[in-house]
Amino acid sequence: MIGVIDYKAGNAPSVYNALKKIGADAKMIRDGSDLDGIDGLILPGVGSAEATMASLAETAILPELTESVCRKKIPFLGICIGMQILFEHSEEGDVDCLGWLKGKVVRFDDECVRVPQMGWNEVSFCRQHPLLKGLGDTGYFYYVNSYYVVPAEKNDILALTDYNGDFCCMAQRDNIMAAQFHIEKSGPLGLTLLKNFVDIALRGEGFSC
Repeated sequence: MIGVIDYKAGNAPSVYNALKKIGADAKMIRDGSDLDGIDGLILPGVGSAEATMASLAETAILPELTESVCRKKIPFLGICIGMQILFEHSEEGDVDCLGWLKGKVVRFDDECVRVPQMGWNEVSFCRQHPLLKGLGDTGYFYYVNSYYVVPAEKNDILALTDYNGDFCCMAQRDNIMAAQFHIEKSGPLGLTLLKNFVDIALRGEGFSC
């Protein structure tokens, strides 16, 4: 069973519908009690890092979520803002985030490029990982973002996209996986990536602490 974390600032229904489209068993996660029996977790998001952190705090789910992801090592996938808040701090609202991955979130230079980045852009995969099975070396995915992550650890970078220079568009460490682009809006490649995550979760592979 895949849990989709549902909170005010999220777009959980879109991700839930994409999971149903690929035949995955899924349910909405609205509080800590919903986490029982979950094989994998997805945190989608739209809007700002500040609003997302505030919404998660209001649900009172963060202690149980941290326990599930950081200690029980349940496979986790962050999407868009759900990726950004995995890091330590965001310039957007000058807010501290979850800090599960080391690094920061910064704004694109709007003197050099249109902000937000909106539309399809090419993703280049940096290394092999089961999440990327069947995707080849590159592919086009759909973005809506004004900010991007700068991981402190280069080994956490899974893929790059060029927008006035390369930026990290996918990150991965142990059971934590994330994508800046909207997987659920990225057509067949996005659905393939989503199915790969479901397969990882259902295999129940352990991750080192």
